[in-house]
Amino acid sequence: MKDCVRYSEAFKLQVVRELEVGRHGSCNAAAEAYGIRGHKTVRGWVERYGRSHLLGKVMRVETPAERSELRKAKDRIRELEQALCDAHLDLRLSDAYLTLACDLGWKGSVEELKKKGGGMPSTERCRTAKERRR
Repeated sequence: MKDCVRYSEAFKLQVVRELEVGRHGSCNAAAEAYGIRGHKTVRGWVERYGRSHLLGKVMRVETPAERSELRKAKDRIRELEQALCDAHLDLRLSDAYLTLACDLGWKGSVEELKKKGGGMPSTERCRTAKERRR
């Protein structure tokens, strides 16, 4: 079992003050200097005592062109995912149609049935049929 180390409020404030005046370059450096094992311990103290300006922050700066490019990429991904989903549905429908035809006693070959294909349902036909009904 790990030993639980408790630090006094005075010690915590001292470490945070030293960070504030620049004695340590980062929370990790302060933790290393004092032998504090927890990698987020000093960071937590800094946040608790309202000195979060000492923490390094990551800022993301985007131009309007980058934002629109990102939006277009996300839209394209959505379209491709929909196309992939439709392709999978088409394949399953075709397999189900083939199985049904074989179960009903299709006398021809599987290749002949696949070549015919005109009677096989597809997601595109289903979509156009739904649009016609509206």
